[in-house]
Amino acid sequence: MGLFDVFKDKDEDSDNGGITEEYRSEDTSSSFESEPEPTEETMGGGDAPAEETTSYAQPETAVQSQLGIEGLMNKRFKLGEAIDYVGLMIKNLKEKRTNLVKSIEDESVDIKNLKEKLTKINQFIQEENDGLQELTRKRSEVEKDADDVGSIVYSLRDKITEIDKIVADEAGKIKSFKNSKTGSS
Repeated sequence: MGLFDVFKDKDEDSDNGGITEEYRSEDTSSSFESEPEPTEETMGGGDAPAEETTSYAQPETAVQSQLGIEGLMNKRFKLGEAIDYVGLMIKNLKEKRTNLVKSIEDESVDIKNLKEKLTKINQFIQEENDGLQELTRKRSEVEKDADDVGSIVYSLRDKITEIDKIVADEAGKIKSFKNSKTGSS
């Protein structure tokens, strides 16, 4: 007589839909199933003597609970590994995020420095443009002054030329007067 042979005869008459206790004990190795409900055989009722049922039921329960515990322990171990893996992923993500934050801050500082330099360059260009406009204005004034000076010079030259003519005419008159006096004496 095997370990589960005691249950074979009784299960055929029970209203379990043809599922034997042997099938149930195999099915309980799954970690999702709970321990089987006690039947008349495991509680000591039925045709078999209470001693035999008790002696066979306890090893079956021990085996089933041992298998269930092992399955649970395996699941817990796998869940622990999964949690460790997720923790490692979170740590890696935090490191990546920290690196990104640092990179963004570095880029932000660099861009602010570039922006300050560009602002200074823009100010320099504006000052140079203002300076060039001032130089253009001054050059225009100097050109106007130079044109005025040129006009004055031409005017004075014309006046000097007139004076020279007058002086030459007067010199000619004086010479003619002297010649006429020397010729009459």
